[in-house]
Amino acid sequence: MSYAPQPLQFARIADFALDPSLDIPDEVLERMALLLVDTLGVAAGAATLEVGRIAREFAVEFHAANSDKHGATMLFDGRRCAMPGAAWALATQIDNLDGHDGYNPTKGHIGCALVPALFAYAGQHPQLTGRQALIALAMGYEVAARAGVALHATVSDYHTSGAWNAIGVVAIGAHLRRQTPEVLREAMGIAEYHGPRSQMMREIASPTMLHDGSGMGALVGISSLLLAERGFTGAPAITVEGEDVAHIWEDLGQDWTILRNYIKPYPICRWAHGALEGVRVLMVEQGLRAADIERLDVATFAQSAALFPGLPNTTSEAQYSLGFALATLLVHGRIGPEHITGAGLNDPEVARLHARITVREEPRHSARFPAGRWSDVTAIHKDGRQITSGDVNARGGPEAPMPETDVRAKLGAMAGHVLSEGRIMALWDMKQRLLKPDMLFSEMADLVTPAPDR
Repeated sequence: MSYAPQPLQFARIADFALDPSLDIPDEVLERMALLLVDTLGVAAGAATLEVGRIAREFAVEFHAANSDKHGATMLFDGRRCAMPGAAWALATQIDNLDGHDGYNPTKGHIGCALVPALFAYAGQHPQLTGRQALIALAMGYEVAARAGVALHATVSDYHTSGAWNAIGVVAIGAHLRRQTPEVLREAMGIAEYHGPRSQMMREIASPTMLHDGSGMGALVGISSLLLAERGFTGAPAITVEGEDVAHIWEDLGQDWTILRNYIKPYPICRWAHGALEGVRVLMVEQGLRAADIERLDVATFAQSAALFPGLPNTTSEAQYSLGFALATLLVHGRIGPEHITGAGLNDPEVARLHARITVREEPRHSARFPAGRWSDVTAIHKDGRQITSGDVNARGGPEAPMPETDVRAKLGAMAGHVLSEGRIMALWDMKQRLLKPDMLFSEMADLVTPAPDR
């Protein structure tokens, strides 16, 4: 990697990130609003997870703010703590109910860290409108997407999303706080340097509450900006300014990657979604039922084939277990929070079917990663008949979009066990209300700040 900073390259990025009149197409803002509501549904659904409780309690006890101007209110909780702690707790919570959006070329997730950061920052800006918040969030998504692509293009290890989405967190804060290019530059350098360059495949092999590192990405991003505002230095961020990543940043503000972010149908690692879609196709189009299956053969890409192979004992393991996810979908027809927590982890019919699933890597699918998440599935019936899905890509992105009716149904499935139907409906309505020029973003914050209804 070239370490020589490129001043003109950074200047173009700063012009985009800090522009108070940034013009973003309505189509992009509409997609941004949908992604935001979807992410908040996952956040609500994760509020009762043990990891969410631990994260929020830790933030309250160890991330206290010295003054109200440095504080933020934790979503779906109502208590206050310091801004970095509030963002860390919510991002950790979302990360551990693995149903949030992502962008294929980054091999990871943007909104998981940026949405919590947006709410942490926005509490200090009571006059912020919904539309202004969407613009700031969309800008941050575009910056984070390119930071992620740049990191993966220039290092050998496969790092978690927290390693690069911290840079998008910095960009949102600098935009909202009307910072200078100098502060933005130092903050991006600090965030890149301290971002958690944790190895994703270690977490895949032994799933824990660490997940994709986005909690630390949110914390590092906000902390980096606040440090830079006080004169702490750290520039340059080489994934932003390096000469060999210049081509990745050239289309900033022209190509809107947000339109290619996917929405997950299930709270399961995205690497499992190609195979899950293959099973869904067989269920819908050919009437496949769990009771009919003698064996299910899955051919998938290498990373998917490396997912946790055993029956899970924890929610973390369940979300990284391909066989468990497939068996759950076949038995229940869907995958919701109740299937990857509590009694759902000990379903005897799921365990029976799990033992009949085999998984192998298929080179043609590996060659199409990370642009796609391809798999094919063959079901062998008890009477010897075979049916196959053919090559199938994961659903929810531009190549196989989910209808909004399915996204609305997902919101109910994610949040229905903790939020009232009235609150879920109000949250869904926000995707349109946020686009109105006179709506204050605080109205949305007031909706998602209180603790769960049940």
